[in-house]
Amino acid sequence: MKDAAQTIGSLVDHQNTTFIGSVGEDGFPGVKAMLPPRKREGIRTFYFTTNTSSRRVADFRRDSKACIYFVDRRFFRGVMLQGTMEVLEDAEYKEMIWEGGDTAYYPLGVTDPDYCVLRFTAERGRYYRNFSSEDFEIE
Repeated sequence: MKDAAQTIGSLVDHQNTTFIGSVGEDGFPGVKAMLPPRKREGIRTFYFTTNTSSRRVADFRRDSKACIYFVDRRFFRGVMLQGTMEVLEDAEYKEMIWEGGDTAYYPLGVTDPDYCVLRFTAERGRYYRNFSSEDFEIE
């Protein structure tokens, strides 16, 4: 892959689902489908909205190890990014990615105590396409 940031960034930007993995209380991995990131900074940092009361938030508070996966079903290619996930509840981040329609999920608005931001920071990745995989470091 010549330009990981461009290749992976383009793949991410065209998907409507993100798969997020966490380490559960029992030590086993768990995966959940979520909406795409609200914001990304290159292919290192991704921001997601979620419920503070969710199982993933509890998992990430206990163990920050995480992975996110994006798949392009049309061309059967995908990317897994591994790193850490932070649970952010301060107003700065909540307001940064808030959208008007979010009241459907968080009826009390941007200050809803059940609304938080997940910030994923990637350390490395694995890209799959054309029946082969390639590991890469995040620069």
